[in-house]
Amino acid sequence: MTSSIGIVGAGQFAGVFAKLFAAHPGISDIYFTDLITERAEEQSSILGATGTFDSFEAMLESDVDAVAIFTQRWTHGPLVVQALRAGKHVYSAVPMAISETEIEAIIEAVRETGLTYMMGETSYYNPATVFARKKRAEGAFGRIFYAEGDYVHDMDLGFYDAYQYSGGENWKRTASYPPMLYPTHSVGGVLGATGSHAVSVSCVGVKDQRQDGVFDKDVSMFENDFSNATALFEMNDGGAMRINEMRRVGYPSHIRESRFRYFGTEASMEQLALVSVWQDKHTVTDISGDLETQATMDMDDPMLANVAPALRDAFVSGMASVHDTDRLPAEFRGLPNGHEGSHHFLVDDFVTAINTGTLPPVNAWEAARYTLPGIVAHQSALRGGERLPVPDFGDAPAELPRPALRESAK
Repeated sequence: MTSSIGIVGAGQFAGVFAKLFAAHPGISDIYFTDLITERAEEQSSILGATGTFDSFEAMLESDVDAVAIFTQRWTHGPLVVQALRAGKHVYSAVPMAISETEIEAIIEAVRETGLTYMMGETSYYNPATVFARKKRAEGAFGRIFYAEGDYVHDMDLGFYDAYQYSGGENWKRTASYPPMLYPTHSVGGVLGATGSHAVSVSCVGVKDQRQDGVFDKDVSMFENDFSNATALFEMNDGGAMRINEMRRVGYPSHIRESRFRYFGTEASMEQLALVSVWQDKHTVTDISGDLETQATMDMDDPMLANVAPALRDAFVSGMASVHDTDRLPAEFRGLPNGHEGSHHFLVDDFVTAINTGTLPPVNAWEAARYTLPGIVAHQSALRGGERLPVPDFGDAPAELPRPALRESAK
């Protein structure tokens, strides 16, 4: 079985992922659309894609089976619902949405249509998360009672360029995006290993002091002046999770932008930029080699043309030894990867899900648990750290009713 897919938003992420979708044996045709028509045409030409659409609406009216949404981060929720209601499977870049209402609408649409939704969270496939997930399954941690996830990505290391590329002359209005509304790279690496979820949160937001027009309430379309935020969550299993979202930080995010720590009653694991260790009550073992990835893509590849130079390291990393590469299509060998080896798995899990009718790992219910805690944490920060409950939409159903397949997907 094969399916066709439309790429929505031909910006910095789209080209690299499109190359993988085009190579996957489960994808038959690939299309592009973008508000800036020239970008869609350029990406289509580089890839040798099937074609382009003049608009998102035109793509939804076509017989394309699925769409992959790579638009600006605050736009995802409504676009996802619109696509699901139009009968399309949906892959969405992070975050899932920016409000509880938007998240609820996505889950309702998935439940009612039976279509596949997957959020492209890289940290689920981060080598540290994979390693910790395996150790937890073996029972090596004992009970994990505390974990930390940090997304330490300084604005100076790529984000200024990225926002200017996507935001045009008014880019400072959007560059002030609240850190806790982009929580999945940190939360996903914790929950992707522990299997728990948040039930309450208290968050402290750190007001920015650079005074360059970014994170300025008078400029920000989000009325946000927090450049960093730290949240402490109570978990459903009685444990705790601490999340850091930092945009002003002296840290080499081009080396490792997400890092994690897990503490159990029998053992623990800690990760820094270049060193990772496994510890029990008697010994410390350096596991850095197990989590190390190697570059797989030339920095001058045309697919990276729209990616800010300071962000390119995130798009060229290969696999780590803890990754199960045997499960991937042979066609992916030698193709671009990124974000610590996650891209190949993201694309394969989505294509497999839409072609087999199975739920992907980061399905709508899992994505809600990665996203909603940050939304509530931001509200807590606005209220001086007030402890707030984190709603939960429950576990994913064992299966969903599948829609009738079009000819192109049979």
